[in-house]
Amino acid sequence: MAMFCALSSPVTSLLYPKAYKLGQAKSNSKRSLCSKRASLPVSDNNLKFEYTPWLIVGLGNPGLKYYGTRHNIGFEMIDHIAQATDISMNTIQSKALVGIGSVGEVPILLVKPQAYMNFSGESVGPLAAYYQIPLRHILMIYDDMGLPNGVLRLQPKGGHSQHNGLKNVTEHLNGCRGYPRLSIGIGNPPGNMDMKAFLLQKFSPLEREQIDDGLEQGVEGVKTLIEEGFSDSISRFNLGQKYKFRTV
Repeated sequence: MAMFCALSSPVTSLLYPKAYKLGQAKSNSKRSLCSKRASLPVSDNNLKFEYTPWLIVGLGNPGLKYYGTRHNIGFEMIDHIAQATDISMNTIQSKALVGIGSVGEVPILLVKPQAYMNFSGESVGPLAAYYQIPLRHILMIYDDMGLPNGVLRLQPKGGHSQHNGLKNVTEHLNGCRGYPRLSIGIGNPPGNMDMKAFLLQKFSPLEREQIDDGLEQGVEGVKTLIEEGFSDSISRFNLGQKYKFRTV
């Protein structure tokens, strides 16, 4: 099977699970059979291309107790992406449930950390290092009380917004915050409701409908990001999300 040249730098692929520290590589590693390979039309028929893969991580808590709760919306987004891309989440690695596949020709690694939310970085850091994923291709998906329920936002970087899962991930990425994120709005607790109780609560029927619509839109947004990067299409996605519940 043909070998590939990299489309972007650094040379990074699921074919190269070779470094145990983010940003470091070993030149003598062997290629893995789990590769997702792709060719582009070029003038030289012998020249092939290798795409930089994406590490796509949904934050949540494992176990049926937390299934369908607001704080687990990151897990739900991963499930929707897996279904849309026909990826099986059937591997355990670095304390995480993992699925490997592709969006178009671009390899992706879907991840649901199986440590509790506040320890998500214990999966993300080692996986990013092992597969040599650059920071700009680590997409974190999480619940955001700063956005209305069902509203999504894609950003190339940012802070942790008092989200303990994001905070722990940043710590395990050597304190670097320059990774993309997809935040999914879950709204704010009503009245004087305890924040923890709100996060661990399931959605009302109306909220569930808004969330389900948002998840479908999120799949398309993630696909666009993977194939185009932070293009004008992503700007239009964010704008559409910002105003989708507003009435004239």
